[in-house]
Amino acid sequence: MSSREPSSPKFRLRLLPVLIAAVVTSQAQAADLWTITQDALQDNATLDASRSTFQSVEAGRDVARGSLLPQIDATAQVAHNNTLESQEGSGIQGGGAQSGVGSSADNYNATSASLELTQALYDATSWASLQIAKREIDQQALLLQADRQQLLYDVASAYFEILRAYEVLQARIAQEKAIKRQLDQAQEQFDVGLVAITDVNEARASYDLARAQRISAENDLQVSFEALQRLTGKRYDSIEMLSEDIPIEAPEPAKRDRWVRLAVANNPSVQAAQAAVNVAQAEVDQAQAGHLPTLSAFANYDYSDSDQDYLSGHNEGTTVGLQATLPIYSGGTTSAQVRQQTYSLEATQYDFEAQRRDTTQQVRSLFTQVMNDVESVEAQRQAIVSNRSALEATRSGYQVGTRNIVDVLEAEQSLYQAIADYADARYTYVTDMVALRQQAGVLDQGVIRELNEWLKDTQTVKLRLPEDGGMSQVEDIGKRPTMGPSATP
Repeated sequence: MSSREPSSPKFRLRLLPVLIAAVVTSQAQAADLWTITQDALQDNATLDASRSTFQSVEAGRDVARGSLLPQIDATAQVAHNNTLESQEGSGIQGGGAQSGVGSSADNYNATSASLELTQALYDATSWASLQIAKREIDQQALLLQADRQQLLYDVASAYFEILRAYEVLQARIAQEKAIKRQLDQAQEQFDVGLVAITDVNEARASYDLARAQRISAENDLQVSFEALQRLTGKRYDSIEMLSEDIPIEAPEPAKRDRWVRLAVANNPSVQAAQAAVNVAQAEVDQAQAGHLPTLSAFANYDYSDSDQDYLSGHNEGTTVGLQATLPIYSGGTTSAQVRQQTYSLEATQYDFEAQRRDTTQQVRSLFTQVMNDVESVEAQRQAIVSNRSALEATRSGYQVGTRNIVDVLEAEQSLYQAIADYADARYTYVTDMVALRQQAGVLDQGVIRELNEWLKDTQTVKLRLPEDGGMSQVEDIGKRPTMGPSATP
């Protein structure tokens, strides 16, 4: 993969330097966000199921249309007949008594065939069924679009969750090493009688906590890699890191109400809820059509033949005509169906309003969250600077005897917690921006490509499972980066 320079995307983000620790060299090609997104679009079980559902609903249109097109039926029959007559009679004929028995048998073959053509001229019920099928296609297309946008968000979220987990892990590793040095120093001072055993115990307790936090962070990173495999069906051993100079800015447009209007007009879930109302209205029309007459044209052709002894030749005939049917009374079924579908229509209208309100609330909340994320990232960056200064002052105080080891350990933990919080704040901003675009209905592959431009192929996060004999780490093909906003403490 060639080196890329960030363009000027609409989806602008700004992130400060990333936290990177262990550095190794590798020739393996890492996956980027764009590649993983394409893998997901091609082989995601949920999206594939949604596509198949759409195709099934689309085929329903042809099913409904079929009842409005000509219907042709042909029947044919070949039969062998065996008849036996046996009669016995008695009576008086010509002045004398007579009696007798008679019987006859006949075996013959008979054939018959018929051809019938019917064409609906007016059938409001079938026409309404076709309208329902068409509106269901529109609805399912919007649901498919919603599933597609959800997948784009899930992939981006899972990708940046790995980077978040990695940077938190690096903070925990650095914390563990720093506190281990403090423990070793306390042990050496205790061995020569400069400090009490309580300093050693305090340092060991902090070291055990830091070690536990590092182990938990390692687990989080391994689990986050599994999320990508679930989305795409592929395993990724390494992914590219995010550039240090990605911008963190307020969303554009900068007005919350404009995002709300954008969501109401473009959010596929809102549009699908509106489409469901249209489907329900068509179902009401179909139920009401049960009161209307139907008119159809028909044509029949019949042919029959047999080889009975006393018959010869064949019979055939044609019939052409119109047939009208007017429903008079069906036990109240039609009226009940109209009421049933009317209530269903009301329910879908309420569902649409609930979906619109929910989307509006989500967009407002995400917009506010993104605005807060911008300030939070800057605050967390400053917190690192402040905690580093506090740690240096505490160490100096410990050396001259004005501060104790507990103060130093707490300052160490505060610094590395601030580093972890800083990484968390940056990736929270990125994922919240993606979520805001999803709720607004404008999350597409263009957004993913723009985000991908801020990745760099010179630094990658590599997953090393426990059975591989190592932890996840950064592969740095370029220069070694610094850790945090300033030099590593």
